[in-house]
Amino acid sequence: MVSREQKRAAMYKKLQLLRSITNSHAHDKASIVLDASNYIQDLKQRVEHLNQDIATAASFTGQNLPTIRVEEQENHFLIKVFTKRNCQGLLVFILEAFEELSLEVLQVRVSTSDSFLLEAIATRENKEGDDHVDAQVVKQVVLQGIQKWIEVSEQE
Repeated sequence: MVSREQKRAAMYKKLQLLRSITNSHAHDKASIVLDASNYIQDLKQRVEHLNQDIATAASFTGQNLPTIRVEEQENHFLIKVFTKRNCQGLLVFILEAFEELSLEVLQVRVSTSDSFLLEAIATRENKEGDDHVDAQVVKQVVLQGIQKWIEVSEQE
């Protein structure tokens, strides 16, 4: 039969494993479990964002998919959009997406000769807002701008 001390030691070991997996700094059981719950919620949101990205990418059927990379740096975002073909008018939709997030473009480089390449450095105009904008949110809004451009260009 398993003693209380063995059960307690097993529970402690499992809590420490849960604590390490979720990067929790808590020491009591309730806080560790709460941190784990928050961690799971964060993972669920990430999965939702990835599923939205996949759905948006799937809507690009028959077209060259754009490559979008957003990196969050100290107090700004580095945003890169590339596609192998020239996408006339796409720049306007991407800039509108930046405006939707209240991003101020500090520096931008765009090439539209044979392909479309945008490299931009942008920062939040109003950093006191309650809504948290991270790299994933910026990427999602840029994808939505590209989707709007596709819908408009298909109508023409």
